[in-house]
Amino acid sequence: MKRSRAESRRRTGRAPPYDAIVPAPFGALGVTVSESALVGVDFLPGESPRLCANSEFAERAAGVLAAYLRDARVPLNLPVAPQGTLFQRRVWQTMVRIPRGQTRAYGELARELGSSARAVGGACGANPVVVVIPCHRVVSAHGLGGFSGATDGHWLEVKRWLLNHEGVPGLGA
Repeated sequence: MKRSRAESRRRTGRAPPYDAIVPAPFGALGVTVSESALVGVDFLPGESPRLCANSEFAERAAGVLAAYLRDARVPLNLPVAPQGTLFQRRVWQTMVRIPRGQTRAYGELARELGSSARAVGGACGANPVVVVIPCHRVVSAHGLGGFSGATDGHWLEVKRWLLNHEGVPGLGA
């Protein structure tokens, strides 16, 4: 299983090289960029210090994410360049097409991609650009499902917050 940069920090005690840290109602978002694309967005714990953007593109990305966290109608129109396998990138491209305020079941995406729900779940868990590539919009056929490798606790509350923020009826409440 892919370890997030936030998990790596907890395990090693070293801060990952974020280009900006954006405060969020559920903690913070750690933002990593290249010169012209978003390459990573991580969920960080609430005690993460704010980090001002260290480049023009990081400032733009942080501004768009902060605006989205205030108002879900703000489009997340940022170029992304996530690293992953061909299959993972196919899943991520499919997730980006899920409209705000809607969800899709893991199995539904799996059928569309000719794969398994478990493989789709693995690609969701490996998503390096959370929120912008909306893995939170992928749910279990029987309810909310897991999130960020967890089936309960804080990460599931983050998923619930994001869905509620986007106006998803039922699951987000």
